[in-house]
Amino acid sequence: MTNTLHRFGDAESFRDDYVVFAIASKGKNDQDALPKLRRFLEIAREYKPVNLGDARHGGALRPSKEMNPMSHWQRDMTPDFDAVIAGLDHPTTCAAVFDDRVKAEDFVKRIREEDLGLSVNISTSIDGAEQCCHYAGIPRHSVGYSLGFEGHTEKLPNDRVMMLSTMCGHGMVSHQLARKMIDWVKEGRRTPAEAVTYMARFCSCGVFNPARAKRVLESVIHQNGQPLTQLQAQSQTNADE
Repeated sequence: MTNTLHRFGDAESFRDDYVVFAIASKGKNDQDALPKLRRFLEIAREYKPVNLGDARHGGALRPSKEMNPMSHWQRDMTPDFDAVIAGLDHPTTCAAVFDDRVKAEDFVKRIREEDLGLSVNISTSIDGAEQCCHYAGIPRHSVGYSLGFEGHTEKLPNDRVMMLSTMCGHGMVSHQLARKMIDWVKEGRRTPAEAVTYMARFCSCGVFNPARAKRVLESVIHQNGQPLTQLQAQSQTNADE
């Protein structure tokens, strides 16, 4: 079970969203887990992820105290994977986010070969997780389903807002921020790439997917101001392997 299980969207929307986690078991193998987790992140970097993160310090795009009114137009938007790896100072949950199934499959297979002795799970669509396991030559150990949202779903934000805000498993990307970024993109005040980096910096666990977020924001540009519709089909869209 992981907080990424509740990423919002249908199965097709996760075609560019693969989150691979590594975590040690407290009291079992966490005493020597730090170099193994660092190795996990170092290997992940070889397969060109769109984000890396640890649950204590965040992802490859982080907030900064050195801010001024012009910073929003001048900030470096390059993910700093070195900072994530170097900043890992305590056993915690580490994650690598990929926007391509082939990269995710190759990484999972490599991690299996490395045999780090860590618990690893995959968060994506059920079919995507199955394919990663099959390619790595391992059977699926277990699966977790997200049944979506129930109740008065008409009170939820629209589907694009939900897809963006739920990409931070700890809820640090608010609905209002996601809605504001959508409006700014539609108004031409920010590019999708710029808006994505704003949201990614708020994700405290480093599992926000900039590539998927950029695709979602680009989709609103082509809607010509038409209202966004509420996504209905949500049952059993995500899987954790």
